[in-house]
Amino acid sequence: MGRECEVSGKKTSFGNRISTRGKAKYLGGVGTKCTGISRRMFKPNLQRIHVWLPNGETRYVRVATSVIRSGKLTLEVDGKMRTFPLIKASKGSAKARAELKNLYPI
Repeated sequence: MGRECEVSGKKTSFGNRISTRGKAKYLGGVGTKCTGISRRMFKPNLQRIHVWLPNGETRYVRVATSVIRSGKLTLEVDGKMRTFPLIKASKGSAKARAELKNLYPI
């Protein structure tokens, strides 16, 4: 699995790059002409983050920045798809993990 978000499934998509020349009509020209079409790639902005899962384990996940902004993860945990708040794992968060385990029991 190459460049793909583990949560949203975003991956590289393809499109066209269109080269033009000329002056636009609204600027007083005769219009722009297409001089070439070539393929291009749209790559998702993936970040590798260390997250805490409600079952008590931590793991690294490659997710898109849109998922990080939304603040919710939907991952397969113990064979089931679960949605839970995105909590980045850190050394001093044992108290936060204990509170979340009460809020989101598995």
